[in-house]
Amino acid sequence: MDVQRVVIALVLVALAAGIALVIRRQRPEAPTQPRRATVPTQLDRADFARPEAPWLVAVFTSSTCDSCARAVPKAEALASDSVAVTEVPYQSQKDVHDRYAVDTVPTIVIADAAGVVRKSFVGTPSATDLWAAVADARDPGSSPEPDLGA
Repeated sequence: MDVQRVVIALVLVALAAGIALVIRRQRPEAPTQPRRATVPTQLDRADFARPEAPWLVAVFTSSTCDSCARAVPKAEALASDSVAVTEVPYQSQKDVHDRYAVDTVPTIVIADAAGVVRKSFVGTPSATDLWAAVADARDPGSSPEPDLGA
């Protein structure tokens, strides 16, 4: 009779496990949250070309990124005596990407002379949006869309 009880107990445990498995599979997956890209808030201007320039546009890129190839010329068009534009390729400057925890490319940051990031973009902005963001960073309120690059 003890063997019979053990067999019945095992059958009940197996049945309960089977029911639990079926119920678990029918339950929907927990919703995922969108991942936000990490954008630095402060840069050490010595890490970039022309640290004496009043403004820096740093373009974090990777050679494996197709949209980076479109972002770089848009940023380079902003170069002037007062705006230094620097491309930061992941393959040759991984340490800089890591230092600023940049995990998405292209990431474009607009920093002032102290290295404070005033505007940023994750992805490739239009040339108009990039120009407007630099203008607004340099002269707050000058852009009709001041939240660009926010």
